[in-house]
Amino acid sequence: MKKILIGCLLLITACQPATPTSVASLFPSATLPPTPIPATVTPQPTPTLEFTPTPFPRLFTDEFNASLTGWVILQAGNEAVPNIKTENSNFMLQMDSPYTWVYALYGAQDYDEIRIDAQFTNQAGSPAATGLLCRYSESDGWFEYNVLTDGSYNVLYGQWLANGIADYSPILSASSAAIQPSGVPQEIGLTCSGTTLSLFVNQTLIRSVDVSRYERTEGKVGLTAASFENAPVIAAFNWVKVSEP
Repeated sequence: MKKILIGCLLLITACQPATPTSVASLFPSATLPPTPIPATVTPQPTPTLEFTPTPFPRLFTDEFNASLTGWVILQAGNEAVPNIKTENSNFMLQMDSPYTWVYALYGAQDYDEIRIDAQFTNQAGSPAATGLLCRYSESDGWFEYNVLTDGSYNVLYGQWLANGIADYSPILSASSAAIQPSGVPQEIGLTCSGTTLSLFVNQTLIRSVDVSRYERTEGKVGLTAASFENAPVIAAFNWVKVSEP
């Protein structure tokens, strides 16, 4: 069980282009006389076009070729701001300070029965952890599945105790030969269905875990990465897929 301090909350939104400034013409323009309207014709108002915002999808695959709209970034561990960006169609979570935890939540939807998969590469730093979240709730906690660079994995239950203070309870910790070393792309997956978490590495089921005692039934999904005693740590997510379990 460990306590961590939440450092900051950043909402990633799409950048809007600046409004161009109009420039007056250097040449005078002729003034045309108004066109008279025949008495038999009644001018009709021009209809106003209404733009309906595109809703965030519930099920999707994000290959990070566009903006990060819909993703919410949380930081824990210290006050050093992590470097979060998209680069070469990768979602980069870079921690330049030791003992830093970064979470990227898909804030647009809540799920009960759901599966989240991702492909990532640990581009720098060891030891380090990369993982997935499900059933995240600020008030009720979340499940977290982490894969570490030493070939181990764990499942944690996190819950806020007070403003800025979280408590993690370890659910399990083990190792798997399916986990690839740093620098090698690999896939991880997490299914949250009923009272069972199913853990995947490279599309292979490595463990199923009963989590009925925690009584978590729904919440948000997300990605996570962490540095420990060494920095920097760079986790590059190539894609993430949210689908039915």
